[in-house]
Amino acid sequence: MCPISYRRHRFPPAVIQHAVWLYLRFTLSYRDVEELLAERGLDISYESVRSWVLKFGPAIARALRRRRPRPSDRWHLDEMVVRIAGKHMYLWRAVDHEGEVLEILVQRRRDKRAAVRLMRKLLRKQGFAPKQVTTDKLGSYGAAVRHLGLSCHHEQGLQQNNRAENSHQVVRRRERKMQRFKSPASAQRFLSVHAAVHNTFNLQRHLVSRSTLRIFRSEAAAQWRTATIAA
Repeated sequence: MCPISYRRHRFPPAVIQHAVWLYLRFTLSYRDVEELLAERGLDISYESVRSWVLKFGPAIARALRRRRPRPSDRWHLDEMVVRIAGKHMYLWRAVDHEGEVLEILVQRRRDKRAAVRLMRKLLRKQGFAPKQVTTDKLGSYGAAVRHLGLSCHHEQGLQQNNRAENSHQVVRRRERKMQRFKSPASAQRFLSVHAAVHNTFNLQRHLVSRSTLRIFRSEAAAQWRTATIAA
Protein backbone atom coordinates (compact mmCIF):
# COMPACT_ATOMS: atom_id res chain seq x y z
CA MET A 1 0.00 0.00 0.00
CA CYS A 2 1.39 3.40 -1.00
CA PRO A 3 1.47 6.03 1.77
CA ILE A 4 -0.72 9.08 1.37
CA SER A 5 1.04 12.04 -0.19
CA TYR A 6 0.53 15.49 1.34
CA ARG A 7 2.79 17.30 -1.11
CA ARG A 8 1.93 20.76 -2.40
CA HIS A 9 -0.27 21.52 0.61
CA ARG A 10 0.37 24.66 2.61
CA PHE A 11 -0.42 23.08 5.96
CA PRO A 12 1.60 20.21 7.48
CA PRO A 13 0.22 16.64 7.42
CA ALA A 14 -0.61 16.68 11.14
CA VAL A 15 -3.04 19.58 10.66
CA ILE A 16 -4.72 17.96 7.65
CA GLN A 17 -5.03 14.63 9.44
CA HIS A 18 -6.57 16.26 12.50
CA ALA A 19 -9.09 18.23 10.44
CA VAL A 20 -10.19 15.12 8.54
CA TRP A 21 -10.41 13.15 11.79
CA LEU A 22 -12.60 15.79 13.44
CA TYR A 23 -15.06 15.82 10.56
CA LEU A 24 -15.33 12.06 10.13
CA ARG A 25 -15.18 11.11 13.79
CA PHE A 26 -17.73 13.55 15.20
CA THR A 27 -21.07 14.97 14.05
CA LEU A 28 -19.59 18.25 12.85
CA SER A 29 -20.02 20.44 9.79
CA TYR A 30 -17.13 21.84 7.80
CA ARG A 31 -17.73 25.21 9.44
CA ASP A 32 -17.65 23.58 12.89
CA VAL A 33 -14.22 22.14 12.10
CA GLU A 34 -13.09 25.55 10.88
CA GLU A 35 -14.13 27.08 14.22
CA LEU A 36 -12.35 24.39 16.24
CA LEU A 37 -9.15 24.88 14.27
CA ALA A 38 -9.43 28.65 14.60
CA GLU A 39 -9.58 28.25 18.39
CA ARG A 40 -6.16 26.62 18.11
CA GLY A 41 -4.82 29.54 16.09
CA LEU A 42 -5.14 27.92 12.66
CA ASP A 43 -6.73 30.12 9.99
CA ILE A 44 -8.18 27.43 7.71
CA SER A 45 -11.24 27.85 5.50
CA TYR A 46 -14.05 25.31 5.71
CA GLU A 47 -13.60 24.82 1.95
CA SER A 48 -10.05 23.61 2.62
CA VAL A 49 -11.42 21.12 5.15
CA ARG A 50 -13.96 19.96 2.58
CA SER A 51 -11.30 19.42 -0.08
CA TRP A 52 -9.11 17.49 2.38
CA VAL A 53 -11.98 15.18 3.35
CA LEU A 54 -12.85 14.50 -0.30
CA LYS A 55 -9.21 13.94 -1.29
CA PHE A 56 -7.83 11.96 1.64
CA GLY A 57 -10.97 10.39 3.13
CA PRO A 58 -11.33 7.46 0.70
CA ALA A 59 -7.63 6.52 0.93
CA ILE A 60 -7.72 6.65 4.73
CA ALA A 61 -10.88 4.52 4.76
CA ARG A 62 -9.26 1.86 2.57
CA ALA A 63 -6.23 1.74 4.87
CA LEU A 64 -8.46 1.41 7.95
CA ARG A 65 -10.50 -1.38 6.39
CA ARG A 66 -7.36 -3.38 5.64
CA ARG A 67 -6.48 -3.35 9.32
CA ARG A 68 -9.85 -4.46 10.63
CA PRO A 69 -10.15 -8.02 11.97
CA ARG A 70 -12.49 -10.43 10.25
CA PRO A 71 -16.10 -9.74 11.26
CA SER A 72 -18.38 -12.35 12.76
CA ASP A 73 -20.53 -14.67 10.65
CA ARG A 74 -23.82 -13.40 12.10
CA TRP A 75 -25.08 -10.59 9.86
CA HIS A 76 -27.94 -8.13 10.28
CA LEU A 77 -29.41 -6.46 7.20
CA ASP A 78 -31.81 -3.54 7.05
CA GLU A 79 -32.82 -0.60 4.88
CA MET A 80 -34.03 2.90 5.63
CA VAL A 81 -35.53 5.71 3.58
CA VAL A 82 -33.41 8.77 2.81
CA ARG A 83 -34.47 11.79 0.80
CA ILE A 84 -31.82 12.84 -1.72
CA ALA A 85 -32.34 15.70 -4.17
CA GLY A 86 -36.08 15.57 -3.55
CA LYS A 87 -36.38 11.83 -4.26
CA HIS A 88 -36.88 8.91 -1.92
CA MET A 89 -33.92 6.54 -1.90
CA TYR A 90 -33.14 3.50 0.21
CA LEU A 91 -30.00 3.10 2.28
CA TRP A 92 -29.30 -0.62 2.56
CA ARG A 93 -27.04 -1.50 5.46
CA ALA A 94 -25.33 -4.66 6.75
CA VAL A 95 -23.71 -5.01 10.19
CA ASP A 96 -22.47 -7.97 12.19
CA HIS A 97 -23.85 -8.90 15.62
CA GLU A 98 -21.24 -6.65 17.32
CA GLY A 99 -22.20 -3.55 15.33
CA GLU A 100 -19.34 -3.62 12.81
CA VAL A 101 -20.56 -1.95 9.61
CA LEU A 102 -20.00 -4.43 6.78
CA GLU A 103 -21.54 -2.66 3.80
CA ILE A 104 -23.64 0.37 2.90
CA LEU A 105 -25.39 0.71 -0.44
CA VAL A 106 -27.62 3.55 -1.68
CA GLN A 107 -30.27 2.28 -4.12
CA ARG A 108 -33.49 3.49 -5.69
CA ARG A 109 -35.46 0.29 -5.10
CA ARG A 110 -36.58 -1.84 -2.19
CA ASP A 111 -37.11 -5.07 -4.07
CA LYS A 112 -35.44 -8.44 -4.65
CA ARG A 113 -32.98 -7.05 -7.18
CA ALA A 114 -31.75 -4.44 -4.71
CA ALA A 115 -31.41 -7.03 -1.93
CA VAL A 116 -29.47 -9.38 -4.23
CA ARG A 117 -27.12 -6.57 -5.21
CA LEU A 118 -26.41 -5.78 -1.56
CA MET A 119 -25.78 -9.40 -0.61
CA ARG A 120 -23.59 -10.10 -3.65
CA LYS A 121 -21.43 -7.08 -2.88
CA LEU A 122 -21.30 -8.12 0.77
CA LEU A 123 -20.24 -11.70 -0.02
CA ARG A 124 -17.60 -10.55 -2.50
CA LYS A 125 -16.18 -8.01 -0.06
CA GLN A 126 -16.09 -10.28 3.00
CA GLY A 127 -14.98 -13.41 1.16
CA PHE A 128 -17.13 -15.82 3.17
CA ALA A 129 -20.80 -16.71 3.66
CA PRO A 130 -22.56 -16.05 6.96
CA LYS A 131 -23.94 -18.72 9.28
CA GLN A 132 -26.93 -16.57 10.17
CA VAL A 133 -28.68 -13.63 8.52
CA THR A 134 -31.17 -11.55 10.50
CA THR A 135 -33.56 -9.17 8.72
CA ASP A 136 -36.96 -7.60 9.16
CA LYS A 137 -39.97 -9.16 7.50
CA LEU A 138 -39.40 -7.60 4.07
CA GLY A 139 -39.84 -10.40 1.53
CA SER A 140 -36.98 -9.18 -0.65
CA TYR A 141 -34.42 -10.59 1.79
CA GLY A 142 -35.80 -14.11 1.70
CA ALA A 143 -36.02 -13.99 -2.09
CA ALA A 144 -32.38 -12.82 -2.28
CA VAL A 145 -31.19 -15.61 0.04
CA ARG A 146 -32.94 -18.21 -2.10
CA HIS A 147 -31.69 -16.63 -5.33
CA LEU A 148 -28.07 -16.77 -4.16
CA GLY A 149 -28.46 -20.32 -2.86
CA LEU A 150 -27.26 -19.47 0.66
CA SER A 151 -27.63 -22.25 3.23
CA CYS A 152 -27.41 -19.96 6.28
CA HIS A 153 -30.18 -19.69 8.83
CA HIS A 154 -32.45 -16.73 7.99
CA GLU A 155 -34.13 -15.17 11.00
CA GLN A 156 -36.83 -12.54 10.53
CA GLY A 157 -38.41 -10.12 12.97
CA LEU A 158 -38.28 -6.49 14.06
CA GLN A 159 -36.98 -7.09 17.58
CA GLN A 160 -34.43 -9.65 16.43
CA ASN A 161 -33.01 -7.06 14.04
CA ASN A 162 -32.52 -4.26 16.58
CA ARG A 163 -28.77 -4.33 15.94
CA ALA A 164 -29.27 -3.13 12.37
CA GLU A 165 -32.08 -0.75 13.31
CA ASN A 166 -29.92 0.97 15.94
CA SER A 167 -26.99 1.28 13.54
CA HIS A 168 -29.02 3.76 11.48
CA GLN A 169 -28.97 6.33 14.29
CA VAL A 170 -25.44 7.51 13.50
CA VAL A 171 -26.35 8.06 9.86
CA ARG A 172 -29.52 9.95 10.80
CA ARG A 173 -27.51 12.36 12.95
CA ARG A 174 -25.07 13.01 10.12
CA GLU A 175 -27.90 13.42 7.63
CA ARG A 176 -29.49 16.13 9.79
CA LYS A 177 -26.17 17.89 10.35
CA MET A 178 -25.43 17.89 6.60
CA GLN A 179 -29.01 19.08 5.85
CA ARG A 180 -29.59 15.92 3.83
CA PHE A 181 -27.38 14.31 1.24
CA LYS A 182 -27.03 16.16 -2.03
CA SER A 183 -26.77 13.22 -4.48
CA PRO A 184 -26.70 9.39 -4.37
CA ALA A 185 -23.04 9.34 -5.40
CA SER A 186 -21.92 11.81 -2.71
CA ALA A 187 -23.99 9.96 -0.09
CA GLN A 188 -22.43 6.63 -1.06
CA ARG A 189 -18.93 8.10 -1.00
CA PHE A 190 -19.32 9.80 2.37
CA LEU A 191 -21.06 6.90 4.10
CA SER A 192 -18.42 4.40 2.95
CA VAL A 193 -15.66 6.57 4.39
CA HIS A 194 -17.63 7.34 7.54
CA ALA A 195 -18.31 3.62 8.16
CA ALA A 196 -14.60 2.79 8.16
CA VAL A 197 -13.84 5.52 10.69
CA HIS A 198 -16.87 4.58 12.80
CA ASN A 199 -15.75 0.94 12.95
CA THR A 200 -12.30 1.97 14.15
CA PHE A 201 -13.50 4.24 16.95
CA ASN A 202 -16.72 2.46 17.95
CA LEU A 203 -15.38 1.03 21.21
CA GLN A 204 -18.63 -0.14 22.88
CA ARG A 205 -17.59 1.82 25.96
CA HIS A 206 -20.65 0.75 27.97
CA LEU A 207 -19.49 -2.89 27.81
CA VAL A 208 -15.88 -2.54 29.00
CA SER A 209 -14.05 -1.25 32.05
CA ARG A 210 -12.29 2.10 32.11
CA SER A 211 -8.83 0.52 31.89
CA THR A 212 -9.88 -1.59 28.90
CA LEU A 213 -11.39 1.49 27.26
CA ARG A 214 -8.04 3.29 27.50
CA ILE A 215 -6.34 0.37 25.77
CA PHE A 216 -8.96 0.29 23.01
CA ARG A 217 -8.65 4.05 22.48
CA SER A 218 -4.88 3.80 22.18
CA GLU A 219 -5.21 0.99 19.64
CA ALA A 220 -7.77 2.97 17.61
CA ALA A 221 -5.53 6.04 17.61
CA ALA A 222 -2.58 3.91 16.49
CA GLN A 223 -4.63 2.50 13.60
CA TRP A 224 -5.58 6.04 12.54
CA ARG A 225 -1.96 7.22 12.64
CA THR A 226 -0.83 4.24 10.57
CA ALA A 227 -3.62 4.77 8.02
CA THR A 228 -2.80 8.46 7.59
CA ILE A 229 1.01 8.13 7.45
CA ALA A 230 2.61 10.60 5.05
CA ALA A 231 4.81 9.64 2.13
